[in-house]
Parts: sequence; structure tokens; C-alpha cells
Amino acid sequence: MHAPTNIQLIGQEVAIVWDDGAESYLPFEKLRAASPSAANMGETDILGNKYGGDGPKHFPGVTVVGWAQVGNYAIRFDFSDGHSTGLYSYDYLRALAAS
Repeated sequence: MHAPTNIQLIGQEVAIVWDDGAESYLPFEKLRAASPSAANMGETDILGNKYGGDGPKHFPGVTVVGWAQVGNYAIRFDFSDGHSTGLYSYDYLRALAAS
């Protein structure tokens, strides 16, 4: 797993430089729509039943207003619409940027 060495807001994107020299650019709206939070994606019980979450949507005009590193594995972004509960693992962020 690669870790970020630099994170910056550039225009309407989050730019991440990784420890292997790779760079990722994630548009704010895409990042918000892909939030892995239970509020966005729902929660699945042991039987596979999904509860809550209204799935990915479009979030025009949303911006990233801050972020915090969570341990040595994830980043939590703060969005202008008040959302801040998704924990984006480093692997998830790299895959999201590549899609």
C-alpha cells in the first residue's frame, strides 16, 4: 500500500502525490459521490441485507474544505455540504483516481 506524501487542492480537484511518485487527481464531485460512508453506500448485515444509504449521486458545486489523515491507511475529507464521515483508504483513492 502506498501512502500520500503531499495533498493539495488545485482548482476543483484534490491532487495527491504518492510515495512511489505517482500522482492522482480527483474531482470534488467524483470524490463526494464515491464516499464509502454508510450514509452514502448503506450498511450490510451478516445475512447480506443492505440498510440505508442512497448510493452515489451527483453533487454539483460541492467542494472539499478540509481533510485529515486517519491512522496510516485512510483520509477523511470534509465537504462543503457538511459530509465528513467517509474514510477513503489509500488503495480506494488510487483505484478511484484510475477509474
